[in-house]
Amino acid sequence: MSGREYKGRRIVLWPVNIDSEATIREGRKIPKREAVPSPRLDEIVKAAAALGLDPIVEEKAYPRLWYRERARVSVLKRGSKRETLAAIAREVLRQRSTRRHAA
Repeated sequence: MSGREYKGRRIVLWPVNIDSEATIREGRKIPKREAVPSPRLDEIVKAAAALGLDPIVEEKAYPRLWYRERARVSVLKRGSKRETLAAIAREVLRQRSTRRHAA
């Protein structure tokens, strides 16, 4: 599915968008206090699925960090991009904390 096919219905996010270790210039889209340190693609996909956002992984290079980022996630649009990113970041943190407590 190309970007034009779901324009307006889906949001594209890159792991750097919710990475607390990234700067805004590098691509972080939410405040550091809401972001996640070094989010992995699998964590983002799990969190988006838990929120019912129908994640789709696409192999694309992030334009600003083309040498590092190699995948992005497309999720259903349910509010603003910032709200969606913050919700996914919260879910990643929640899943990390439950995984730590279970171990």
